[in-house]
This record gives sequence, C-alpha cells and structure tokens, in this order.
Amino acid sequence: MANANVDVLKRIPVREQEPLVRAKNFEEVCLGYNAEEAMAEASRCLQCKKPKCVGGCPVSIDIPGFISKVAEGDFEAAAGVIAQSSALPAVCGRVCPQETQCEGVCIRGKKGDPIAIGKLERFTADWAREHNVVPKAPEKTNGIKVAVIGAGPAGLTCAGDLAKLGYEVTIFEALHEAGGVLTYGIPEFRLPKSTVVATEVENVRKLGVKIETNVVIGKSITIDELMDEENFKAVFIGSGAGLPKFMGIPGENANGVFSANEFLTRNNLMKAFRDDYDTPIKAGKKVIVVGGGNVAMDAARTALRLGAETHIVYRRSEAELPARAEEVHHAKEEGIIFNLLHNPVEILTDENGQVKGCIVRRMELGEPDESGRRRPVEVPGSDFEIEADMVIMALGTSPNPLISNTTKGLEVNRWRCIVADEENGKTSREGVYAGGDAVTGAATVILAMGAGKAGAKGIHEYLSGKKD
Repeated sequence: MANANVDVLKRIPVREQEPLVRAKNFEEVCLGYNAEEAMAEASRCLQCKKPKCVGGCPVSIDIPGFISKVAEGDFEAAAGVIAQSSALPAVCGRVCPQETQCEGVCIRGKKGDPIAIGKLERFTADWAREHNVVPKAPEKTNGIKVAVIGAGPAGLTCAGDLAKLGYEVTIFEALHEAGGVLTYGIPEFRLPKSTVVATEVENVRKLGVKIETNVVIGKSITIDELMDEENFKAVFIGSGAGLPKFMGIPGENANGVFSANEFLTRNNLMKAFRDDYDTPIKAGKKVIVVGGGNVAMDAARTALRLGAETHIVYRRSEAELPARAEEVHHAKEEGIIFNLLHNPVEILTDENGQVKGCIVRRMELGEPDESGRRRPVEVPGSDFEIEADMVIMALGTSPNPLISNTTKGLEVNRWRCIVADEENGKTSREGVYAGGDAVTGAATVILAMGAGKAGAKGIHEYLSGKKD
C-alpha cells in the first residue's frame, strides 16, 4: 500500500555526490537511500500477482517479497528473502543493469517511473551489513568435495549455493584477493572494496566455503590433478575473461597505450590512486579511451579522477552505447568528452616512442549488423588528429586459454570460450561445469551470477545421480 505522501508515479530521488566534487575523489558516487526513503520507494510497489520483475532477474530474486518487507520496515526479513537467491546483493544493487532487466519490465513503469529495485536491494544489503546480519552455514556437510575455479561473481555464487546444499567447496583464485572483476575491474567510486566486496566475499566464507588465493589453475595445479589426486568430485570453471582485445592499428605498441584491464587493475586491485600505495600508474594529461561499454566508462572516469582531460572515442552513436545509461549520465556530468561516431585508425608517437596523439576517422551509421545495431561506415577523407599522451583500449576481453589448453576433453569455441550448457553449466568433460565470462565472453556481473547458480544446480544433479 503506497504511502499517502508519496507520488506513486515518481521514483524517490537518490542522493549523489555533486559532479564537480566527485570528479576529484574516489569515494562512492551514489549515496543510496536512508530507511525513510527506502520505505517510501518500496510503498510504490504494486505487489503484482504475476510479477514480471522476477522473470527479468537472472537469479530470480523474489523482488515483490523483499520489497514488501522493506515497505513494512522489516529490513532483516527483506535481507533474508534476497539471501535465498543472491550471495552478492550489495554488489548487484550497485552494478546490475536493472533498467534492462527487472526494472525494465516493472508494471509500475508503464505509467510513471519503475520501482527503484536496484537501489532498494542495495539499501537492504547495506543495512544487513551494518547490523551484522550474516548467512548461516549448514549444520553438517555431506563430505563431497567440489572445486570452483575463480572467486568472481560466477564462482562465488556457485560456491555459495553448493555450500548451502552441504558440499565441501574450495575456491581457487589466481590473484591475491578474492572478488574477480568486482575487485580488479570495477572502480571504488562505483563499488567500494573494503566494505561492500570484502563483506560479501566473507559472507560466502561464512557458509563454509574455503578460498585459496594465488593458485593459477593450469600452472599451480591442473583440473585433472584436482579430480584424480585431490579427490574433488566435480569442478566449476568461473575463471572469467581477462585477456584484453586490441584494434591492431599502427602505433598500438607505443609507450602510453594500455588495455583497460591493466589500467583498472593497477588502480582498483593494486590501489594506485592512493598515496599510501607504491603501485606505479601513468596519469596522463590528455587521455583517449576507445570503446563505449561500462569498462570504457570506468576507465575514463578513473583517468579523469587522476587529473586527465578524458575523451571517449566510440565508433557508433549515443543510442548504441552499450554502457548503462546511468554510467553515461554520470560520465557526462563529470566532464568526460564524448567523440561519438569516430574510430581510431592510427596512434601517433614522438621520437621516444611515446604516444602524442591519435588519428581518428569520422563514421556514419549504415545498415544493421548481426547484433541488430546499425553498422558504422567510414566517411572518406574525414581523418583528423586528437592530441593525447595516453590511449586506453576498452574493446572487450576473451577468456585466457590456459585452462582449456591444460584440460583434456574440454571443448572450446572459435573465441576460446568454453562450450557449456546454459541450463546447467555442463561441459564436454564429465564432472566439469562452467559459467560466466569464461563461457560467454565479457558480460555482466548478474549474468555471471545466474550462470553460477545454473552450474551449482547442474553439479548437484550430477552428484546426486539425477542425470538427464
């Protein structure tokens, strides 16, 4: 039932740092709802009998269920509802593309603003963290060992679900900290590490999951050795897609050209932006970021905070930008310059091999390609130079082939992605399951989590003898 003082057609605004202030710091941009704001926003929910929002959520959270508890002020119960489906609610509330998923199909949004489902999920998870509401581990395990490769969104979700079912789960993480892309890829100003990410990783541990860091599967130990020598009865591969793509244009090997992966990892995982860390980072004065996805926005907004004039160069128009609308909006507010319908054709260097600029070519949109987006077409004779001392390539990533190259019988496709059943994560190798970016290529956190849940279900069916 809506609060009498609430306009049910309008979303309760969420507080944010002022653009000119936040452009100079790495503190979180969005400040979130307080209890009163959250209850008011939750009161707008229609509590649909056939809620489309649940179908729009890749992990099928009971959205009306948790929102009704928020509206009542029973935040602990709301957290309990979410915990049944999601191990990473404070993360998802911040970085999921709700506008194309749950909120995109919200019935309230047909006449007025959709319910701010993401902001309510974030509020609930933050309240639970601040009030020490933690998940309960199962009373006993079944003694069956399962290995999970990668402590990112897919791996953490799969491990958490399997632990709840009583399995003895160990996650093997290549880096020195758990979290995967949540830790190394997404900046602090969108996703705080020490509070949000660390707490949600710790909550997975509290379910009984062991996490071993600095273990590179395929180098430190292979999947065959895990199964044959360490007695793991099943393996889930959630190793992500960390191999960056480049354009292959002249000058791309110059000093001052970075992949977005390296640039963001130095800042996010290795804390280069902090004065009390010694991690080296090139802070350009004029930076070009090539690409239009969320990673491009993250790299551009990070470079801006390090003191650069920053340009996004993207070959399509604003309507085709794959980044979340919220991230594009924030980037514009902060002063990022968008050079849309432009594409780099050459990186220029000085006598020392250092980047000094980029030749870009104007584009126009032609007929749609296989993705449904209109194909960019070069405009002859339109080249011009943008001055820059640093270029960051944010063109997507593909899976590292190390695991597939060291695991017999594991089928991959032509993009080196592991071939796995979408319904249950099953691969061509018996007892080995996979999901997330290792299967799909670079995608979203919530889709990786959905794949982790599917993998856990597949492994449980396999180990229970309930094969299709």
